[in-house]
Amino acid sequence: MAKTKYIFNSKSLAYEEVRKSSGQKIANTFLFLITALAFSVGLTILAYTFTQTPRERMQKAELEQVKLQYSIMNDRLDKLQVLMKEMSDRDDNIYRVIFEAEPIPKTIRQAGYGGVDRYDQLEGYSNSELLTKTAKKLDVLASQMYVQSKSFDEVFEMARNKEIMLASIPAIQPVSNTNLKRLSSFYGYRIDPIYKINKFHAGVDFSAPRGTPIYSSGSGKVIRTSKATRGYGNTITIDHGFGYQTFYAHIQDIKVKIGEEVKRGQIIGSVGNTGKSTAPHLHYEVKKNGHTVNPIYYFFNDLSPDEFGLVLEQSNYSNQTLD
Repeated sequence: MAKTKYIFNSKSLAYEEVRKSSGQKIANTFLFLITALAFSVGLTILAYTFTQTPRERMQKAELEQVKLQYSIMNDRLDKLQVLMKEMSDRDDNIYRVIFEAEPIPKTIRQAGYGGVDRYDQLEGYSNSELLTKTAKKLDVLASQMYVQSKSFDEVFEMARNKEIMLASIPAIQPVSNTNLKRLSSFYGYRIDPIYKINKFHAGVDFSAPRGTPIYSSGSGKVIRTSKATRGYGNTITIDHGFGYQTFYAHIQDIKVKIGEEVKRGQIIGSVGNTGKSTAPHLHYEVKKNGHTVNPIYYFFNDLSPDEFGLVLEQSNYSNQTLD
């Protein structure tokens, strides 16, 4: 119950009860409500600013746990990337070397993933940097794993075909050369016998009498034969697969035909003096993936380590070719 207020009237020398008008009562009530509302708002702001609700505390704890899990995940991704690099190195420098395959180019192994706007949907959050960093690591790792998986498929297939490959590699000398005296000119720059200038000699020359048998240095298919009075004269080209081809020139008699399958050691022709040649001999080349390579590195089935060292030493002497 509201207290009654009195005021002293100096004229009547008596206390009189204070009576408020309806307008004053309404104004006082309104002022009280405004004051109460302002006080409530202030308390609410203070409560939300300096205190947390149980739900907020729970959400904050969950957020901290998520950050921790992301940190652990990034650490595991870093370790997986290190492992993937080790696998890539072994693949390029061991497995592919064993099977004489080209390593996977770095441009393919380190290729990007997705477009520039791939991670736009992760922007705008308080932890966008963490989310984007993790997503990029996952994408890069997924791309590397795909490339590595395809590479291992190729290596597995090469392993299955290892026996065929070993029989196909041009690993013997195309002319019987037990005393190592028939190698008359080697791979590299040599003096041309006709023009007397220093020219690149893309193969090796085996000096031998006319009619000396010429052997296929590896199993494969005859893909080309030609007869000519100029240049290399009569020639044979054999495709051995696995990136290998061999070329035989200045032949007297060609004993195979295009499309014929030949075995290592099979006679394919005889030594001659056809084309641009100064004496009976065989010009022999080995190509790997379309590029000529030094044939003496592929005579390992015919030569002992000491014999190979002797041939290698002889190949360093500058001399004149026979074609």
